[in-house]
Amino acid sequence: MRKNVVRYLRCPHCAAPLRSSDRTLRCENGHTFDVARQGYVNLLRRPTKLAADTTDMVAARAALLDSGHYAPLTERLAGTARRAAGAGAPDCVVDIGGGTGHHLARVLEEFEDAEGLLLDMSKPAVRRAARAHPRASSAVADVWDTLPLRDGAAAMALNVFAPRNPPEIRRILRPGGTLLVVTPQQDHLAELVDALGLLRVRDHKEGRLAEQLAPHFEAVGQERLRTTLRLDHDALGRVVAMGPSSWHQDPDELARRIAELPGIHEVTLSVTFTVCRPLP
Repeated sequence: MRKNVVRYLRCPHCAAPLRSSDRTLRCENGHTFDVARQGYVNLLRRPTKLAADTTDMVAARAALLDSGHYAPLTERLAGTARRAAGAGAPDCVVDIGGGTGHHLARVLEEFEDAEGLLLDMSKPAVRRAARAHPRASSAVADVWDTLPLRDGAAAMALNVFAPRNPPEIRRILRPGGTLLVVTPQQDHLAELVDALGLLRVRDHKEGRLAEQLAPHFEAVGQERLRTTLRLDHDALGRVVAMGPSSWHQDPDELARRIAELPGIHEVTLSVTFTVCRPLP
C-alpha cells in the first residue's frame, strides 16, 4: 500500500482519516488495518456473504487479459480516460470492482503522476492488483457498501464489468471528476451463450445503467466498441472460467463442449464506454 494513496483513505468503521504507521493503517479512534505482505489491505467494514471471485476465476481472468485478447477494450478504455481528463490529468484514479488491476495499470500509463487505487471484494484479485503497476495500490472492500475513501478523494473512477454504487461513487469523486463505466452489449460473447452455456447479457442494459446513474451523474459521452476475437480452446475455457458462468458449469461437460468447437472460434467483443460527470 503506497503512502501516497493512504491520504485518500478513511476508516470503514468511523470515517476518520487513515494514517500509515509501519505496515499498519490506523485512525484516530483506534481502528487498525494490517497491510498484508503482498501489499494490499483489507478494509471491509463487516463480513459479507456476497460471492467474490475465487482464486481459479482470478487466475483465468489474468491469463486471458495477459494474452492480449481483450487489448482492444483495454486500449479504448485508456484512450477514453485520456480524452475525458482533458488538460487536467487526475492525481487519483480509483478502479471500483477492478479485479486483477489489468485495466487500471494501463490507464495509469496515460497519467504519469497519478496514483491508482483498486477496490474489490476478492482477496485473490486484490492480491494480484497490488503488483499490477508501480503506482497501484489495492484494498479489499465491498463495493455495495460505504467505500473506504474520503469525500472528494478521486479525480477519476473506473467501473469495468463490475457492480457499482452510484451514491458512493458520487461522494468519493471531486466536483468535475470523471466516472468511466464499461458495460457489455447484448451481443457480447453471444456466440458462447448456447455453445458453452454463458449467461446472456440482460436486455436494455444501457437503459438500466442510465436510470441507475441519473440521480447522481450526467452522461456526457458514450462510445461503442465491437470487434471479433479469435479464441483457441484454452482461451475459450478461460472466458468461461473467469466470469459468473463458472459457478454453474460442470468442468467435464464444459471441456466436452469446447472440444466440439473449431480450433479457432470467432467471438464478438461488444461493449459500451459511458463517460459521466457528477451532478451538483
